[in-house]
Parts: sequence; structure tokens; C-alpha cells
Amino acid sequence: MKEVTVYTDGACSGNPGPGGWAAVLCYGAAKKELSGGERETTNNRMELTAVIRALEALRERCAVTVYTDSQYISRALNEGWLSKWKAAGFTKKGGLKNAELWRALDGLLQEHEVTFRWVKGHAENELNNRCDALAVAQRDRYARR
Repeated sequence: MKEVTVYTDGACSGNPGPGGWAAVLCYGAAKKELSGGERETTNNRMELTAVIRALEALRERCAVTVYTDSQYISRALNEGWLSKWKAAGFTKKGGLKNAELWRALDGLLQEHEVTFRWVKGHAENELNNRCDALAVAQRDRYARR
């Protein structure tokens, strides 16, 4: 099984407001950058979208390590929040926001072997900083529309 490393980030100006997301996928020496955005969104939606788009870009089952500076994502996956939300049917009853994105991510997690690792944002991690720059550029692009 191929081993892929993914870095993701989201950015938002206002919450809600214009936002951007980005992912850098690494397989061996190959790197692929993905990014996009929305005119009216939230930071958490952009963080989730980055992970979803990265996993959707994989063409076969892979062992994936996702590095994110989002505690929202890393804690949801590493502390079992997603499992609880799934067991409750991804309902808003418990106050779950972005249920459709969590549902989409859960489906992708069934297709790959994924490990989530938290990395400090705006620190000295080159690929996390690259994702931040891409996400901010997309956010700014949508802010001008």
C-alpha cells in the first residue's frame, strides 16, 4: 500500500466570511498542491474541506498521515468525537455543525488507512506554512469577488 503524507490548512476572514483551503500531498519525491475557497464560509469548514479534497484526490487505497494545525479536526479524530457523532447519526441535536462534511470525511476514512497528527500552525513546518500561504491566497481571492 502506498504511503502518502498530507498537510492541510484552512483560512477565513471573519467567521463566517471569505475562506480558503489548501492541501499538499506527498508521495516519495512527488508533491501535489490543491487549493480552493468559498465566498461565505467558516474556518472549520475550510479545515474540513482541505482534508476531504486531499483524500478525494487519492486514486487508490493508501496509508495516509494527515498533518493539520486544526485541533477541531485532530481532536475529533484522535479523541473519538467522530465515532460518537456517527453513532448519533450526525444529528444537530447534540450541536454538531458541519455534519455533511463530517459525513463525507467519514466515508473517505473507510477507503484509506488514515492517521491524523496535530502540528503547530505558523511555526517552522515548511509544508504547513505552504498550506497556510495557499489557503490565505484563496481566501483573499474570494474576498475580492
